[in-house]
Amino acid sequence: MRHRRKGRTLGRSPSHQRALLRNLASALFLTERDVDAEDDGAAKVRGRIITTLAKAKEVRPLVERCVTIAKRGLAAETQAKAFGTEADRDSAEWKKWRGSDQWQKWAQAMAPAVAARRRVVTLLGDKKAVRVLFEQVAPRFTDRPGGYTRILKLSTPRLGDAGPRAVLEFVGGQGAGSTAPVPVMAATGGG
Repeated sequence: MRHRRKGRTLGRSPSHQRALLRNLASALFLTERDVDAEDDGAAKVRGRIITTLAKAKEVRPLVERCVTIAKRGLAAETQAKAFGTEADRDSAEWKKWRGSDQWQKWAQAMAPAVAARRRVVTLLGDKKAVRVLFEQVAPRFTDRPGGYTRILKLSTPRLGDAGPRAVLEFVGGQGAGSTAPVPVMAATGGG
């Protein structure tokens, strides 16, 4: 019996499960990058991955948690900008700022943002995905209290083992490539 053992095992050991979920979450964030840079001929849509339904349901809380942490980090960064300087690094003005109380206030205000980035790097294990999350994904959801992703069931099963497939995507205004149709199961009254 699996009393008090939440989540799906997905037929993997615990370390393999963690690696799988990290890779899926990182892949979702990395789809937000410029698709033209790594265009391999496949039709890609920003902010969307296709996986099995069970994997999508398991990775969704991880993605939501990462976006929430990133939002808090962005809020700390905006508060720290009040104490920052526009001077170039290692210039005379920057060195003067670095020795002042303003730098101390900036460092104290910036600490939660740095901690948030480090926490998300620990969760995802991919610095590129974290950069995309903080620069492109989290600013889109600053006004949204939660529910950053949605799962859409696909009507066609996976070839080979007929596993149920699903689309995991970010809600709201996606990039220019979000017009690609997705074959979603039709809601019917039958079983």
